[in-house]
Amino acid sequence: MGKLTPEKAEHLAPCHTRRPRSLWNLLLLLWTFLNCGLGGNTQGPGEWTPWGSWSRCSSSCGRGLSVRSRRCIRFPREELCWGNTHEYHLCQQPDCPPAAMPFRDLQCALYNGHPVLGTQKTYQWVPFYGAPNQCDLNCLAVGHDFYHSFGRVLDGTPCSPGAQGLCVAGRCLSAGCDGLLGSDAREDRCGRCGGANDSCLFVQRVFRDAGAFAGYWNVTLIPEGARHIRAAHRSRNHLALMGGDGRYVLNGNWVVSPAGTYEAAGTRVVYTRATGPEETLRAAGPTSEDLLLQVLLQEPNPGIEFEFWLPRERYGPFQAQAQVLGWSPRQPQPREVEPQPLESPTVIPPRTPIPTPEPCPPCPDTRGRAHRLLHYCGSDFVGAWLGPRLCPAGLSMVPPTVFRARVLGRIRQAQETRYEVRVQLIYKNRSPLRALEYVWAPSHCPCPPLALHRDYLLAARRLISPDGTQDRLLLPHAGYARLWSPAEDSRVRLAARHCPL
Repeated sequence: MGKLTPEKAEHLAPCHTRRPRSLWNLLLLLWTFLNCGLGGNTQGPGEWTPWGSWSRCSSSCGRGLSVRSRRCIRFPREELCWGNTHEYHLCQQPDCPPAAMPFRDLQCALYNGHPVLGTQKTYQWVPFYGAPNQCDLNCLAVGHDFYHSFGRVLDGTPCSPGAQGLCVAGRCLSAGCDGLLGSDAREDRCGRCGGANDSCLFVQRVFRDAGAFAGYWNVTLIPEGARHIRAAHRSRNHLALMGGDGRYVLNGNWVVSPAGTYEAAGTRVVYTRATGPEETLRAAGPTSEDLLLQVLLQEPNPGIEFEFWLPRERYGPFQAQAQVLGWSPRQPQPREVEPQPLESPTVIPPRTPIPTPEPCPPCPDTRGRAHRLLHYCGSDFVGAWLGPRLCPAGLSMVPPTVFRARVLGRIRQAQETRYEVRVQLIYKNRSPLRALEYVWAPSHCPCPPLALHRDYLLAARRLISPDGTQDRLLLPHAGYARLWSPAEDSRVRLAARHCPL
């Protein structure tokens, strides 16, 4: 092989690196730039310079925008660079004082007292929002029925009062989740900007428990961090929502709340109730604490659909809490699927015939004035009938409450009977009563028994634990429970005069 000389190296070098030796070579070099080095007629786009720094916010208070720019470097016959020369970022300043003039008003006011429309007549100008292009500076002449357009508004002007968009180069643009105006970036269902819904799980179920009695039933726990919450059903029942402090947000304590927006767990809960039997509950989230979704059953439950998105790291604690509450945990569904019924604890009936229960023994005689006075005045009768099983240590009893109530329902649980009653009239009350209450009797054969859909005069005591987790109205065995009548009403009012002070 021959030795590579500088002349050969120059001859073999790419055409755009050869050194000119004369004017002819200089012209030849220029021609190569236009034809050889630039690839003829198949040129690509130029190249951008790095972005410059962001400008100061266009507004000293409220919302405004910052801008940064870049330049396109290209050779002749190259295409323009792909993309924009400017980027606009939303910036948030401290709120404007109440007396501050809005930005658009200020721009219209700049023309106050100046001749316009080719005459020497001057006007006072205020913004006009009825023109087609909301990013033009359309100003109405005060006291006149015409407006004038003074060109585009300045960049950063709100498109209209209360709108989220800002005007940029004559166009109304909204910011994406990345803060850039005109950006298409959006949060996914997990709350991540530009995400793909892969950092959270989609929980979707249908609660189908029919309910053994009317009242409040737990549907699901909505954990902290849940997003895009939705619950809906079509029935005369009502959804109820309880906060982490045990207080109802809506439809609690047997009171139906009006439709509207409620604040709960750091988010807004939108509660709607259509004219038909349709009820929905929605919240964007994320929730700042656990919420408990319940249903107030008034008729058989046709099914309650609920769904929410939950961060993956929070599903484990949610599963553990569901087990504590007695719900059977189910694996979440990470994508849209057909609704699955929520498993809830139910009693499976035995295959063998259920033996006939023993008949209840006769109840003791509870008639007479002395019995009425004993339970109405309620001196020290609690220990005589409660015993250690129903009044354990640490629980306190409130003096007796005497009231008239209608029996709506009855259910036997273990060795107790629970009555659901509607309170109609209160004779004596040392603790608050709700319109609908549960009254407990210490046996599956209560004495005296209460018949459904009948009105009674009852003397009950409220049993309250120190931490407030247990709160019951207790009707003693052989206690005061008599069918209401005008005569019994007079007798119980008369008994109040004979109670010791």
